This record gives sequence, structure tokens and C-alpha cells, in this order.
Amino acid sequence: MKKRNKRPVPVRLAFVLYIIMISAVITAAFSLFSYFMGKTPAGQLPTALWLLISVIVLCVAISTLVGIRIIGPMTKLGKAMGKVARGDYKVKLDTEKGLAEIRRMNESFNIMTRELEATEILQTDFVSNVSHEFKTPINAIEGYATLLQGADEDDRQIYTDKILYNTRRLSSLVGNILLLSKVDNRSIPAAKTKYRLDEQIRRCIVYLEPRWMAKNVEFDADMEQIEYTGQEELLAHVWNNLIENAIKFGPDHGRIRIGLYKSGESVVFTIRDEGPGIKDEDKKHIFDRFYQADSSHRGEGNGLGLALVRRITDIEGGTVTADNAKEGGCIFTVTLKN
Repeated sequence: MKKRNKRPVPVRLAFVLYIIMISAVITAAFSLFSYFMGKTPAGQLPTALWLLISVIVLCVAISTLVGIRIIGPMTKLGKAMGKVARGDYKVKLDTEKGLAEIRRMNESFNIMTRELEATEILQTDFVSNVSHEFKTPINAIEGYATLLQGADEDDRQIYTDKILYNTRRLSSLVGNILLLSKVDNRSIPAAKTKYRLDEQIRRCIVYLEPRWMAKNVEFDADMEQIEYTGQEELLAHVWNNLIENAIKFGPDHGRIRIGLYKSGESVVFTIRDEGPGIKDEDKKHIFDRFYQADSSHRGEGNGLGLALVRRITDIEGGTVTADNAKEGGCIFTVTLKN
């Protein structure tokens, strides 16, 4: 035989019943003690009963007040948490009325639901964007592979190059997604080492030589000798992404200016290109995942580079900002605590 689940007693009703029971026991015990000790004349026991009724009424009034001020908000919080458990993150609680402790609790609950809602939106967008970014190079590979089957000798090399290009693009996308996931989940060991920051940036410039040589870009680097203690491997991704972006968005035969200097207890890195700059409506989104401000360069990236830069600098306890330089072009500034 299946056992039926007992319905839980509401908190407010249970509180009232407990108060009545306790007050009844105390009043009855006091009345009986007085009666049997002879302090209460015979025939006056009903007076004790009136006293018991008066105490019960008072206790009910007190419990009702407590229920309205404390148990009521707690009940609303319980119902709201039930909605959150079912996936409704839009529920909000009143932070203007009630006791100070209740208001602070409701405010913390509202912050939690906002964060959960933002996380859900981010995950949904992430899946949607990842699907789109994967689909584009895969479709290109499939298309060129189909053309390759019936192509002549001259076209085969062109189609093969296109397939290799999209394969590398797909590999880069997978690498960036995995790295971003590791950074977000802090699965990368936080092993900090002391090293020359200026030398690391120079190595990044040399590593990207094929890119800037193809566009005849010149570098104007003014960097102090700075020893920095941090996650060297992660920070290399910051410099590579920022330098690569400056090359990509800058003009042919342009100049990229790089600065590295100490400012108090911080280290400041700046990089400025001679490109078109950043539109005002794009400034607040350029560090978002998969966001690409310039649609003409969508084939050259996947919108994860600057998201990685922001996440890594956050982990290092630093900041990164982007703005338009007065002389033209875009300037990125990374500030790290030394």
C-alpha cells in the first residue's frame, strides 16, 4: 500500500500553536498551583480560566505580529526560491519594506537571481554563437571538398588552400573555446613566476612577424625593463591577441606604437594602431564573447580574443580598457599590479 505524504504544517500556524500550547501549560500550572496551595478560594478556578484565555489572546496577537513581520517574508522567500529552482530567474523580492535584516536578505536574493539570469543568457548565447561559428568553416570545408572532386589541376590548389584555411580557423576556434573554458573554471594551475615582461612582449612581436611583414607594418616600441611576477603562459595570450588585432585593423604600411612602463605599484602596457578606431556603440561590447565590431574582418577571427584578454587580466588582478586615440586609431591599455 502506497503511503500518502503528509502535508506540511504552515510555519505561521505551527508558530501560533506552539505559543498557545506553551502559554496554556504555564498558565494552567500556575493556576492549579495557586488553587491547591490554598491561595485561591474554592469556586474561583474559573478566574484562572479567564486568565488563560487572556494569555492565549495576547499570544495570538503577538504571534500574528511576528508572522506578518518575520514569518510572512520568510514564506515569500521560500516560494520565490521554489520558482528559482524551477528555472524562473525573473522573480524579485521587495527591498523597500520590512525589517532591515529582511531587506538585506531580499536584496541578496535579487542579486543572486540577476546573476543566474545573466548566466543563463550567457550560456544560451554561447551555445548559439558556438554553433554558428562552427557551422561557417565546416560548410566552407564541405563546399570546397565537393568542388575539389571534379576540379582541374589549376583549381585543386586553390580549393586545397581554402580547405586548409578553414581547417586552421576551426582549430583556432576550438583552441580559444577550450582555453576560455579553462580560464573560466580556473582549471589552469595558478603557477606564478618572475620574468622579464618586456622580453615576453618582444617575443610575441617576433612570433607574429609573418603577419606584420605581410602588411609592411612598423613597430615603435618604448618599453622599460620590468620584472613581473604572474602567470607567464596566460599573459602571452593577452599580448598576442592585442598585437594581432593592431596588425589586423591597422592599414598597410602603418605603424604600431607599444609602451610599457611603471606607474606607482602598477605596470602599464599600451598599444596603439592607426586603424579606423572603435565606434561608440561598439565600445561596451568589444570584450563580449563572439562580438566582432568590424564585419569586414569576420573571416579573420571568431570574437573570442578580447574576451580572453579581459578574463586573463581579471585573473591577474588587472584591468584592460579600449578607447580611440586623439591622433587617430585605437589604443588598448592593460594595467597590472606588480
